[in-house]
Amino acid sequence: MRKFLFQSVIGILFGAFMAVLITNIVYLKGSHLLDGQLFLKNSLACLFCGWFFSVTPLFFEIKRLTLLQQTILHFVSVAILYFILSFRVGWIPFTLKSILLFSGLFLLIYAGIWLGFYLYFRNQAKKLNDDLLRI
Repeated sequence: MRKFLFQSVIGILFGAFMAVLITNIVYLKGSHLLDGQLFLKNSLACLFCGWFFSVTPLFFEIKRLTLLQQTILHFVSVAILYFILSFRVGWIPFTLKSILLFSGLFLLIYAGIWLGFYLYFRNQAKKLNDDLLRI
């Protein structure tokens, strides 16, 4: 529970940082008038997005599940939450073309990040095993 709360706070803070960053980018691009309701909707969506992207990796800490089960559980939960949020807020237009495009893009980015973490942790395990053999 403590880890969940810590991850939640980190995710919400990261979401807030992203909301501020995106708002500043929009402002610096020449939009000197921001719609308050739209700003609030996008900011809250960034907070929620940061939260669920930071707590869902906790699925990988459930030791009774295999890596495949953890990955499927994580992917499905993140994909469902992200796409519901994105369509609801208006980040992704609700058309067949954009659904297919962003689903493919999401899958590629997810696979790239997953592979990067997998290779990193495999390398870390190899280093630890090598160090244990030297003891």
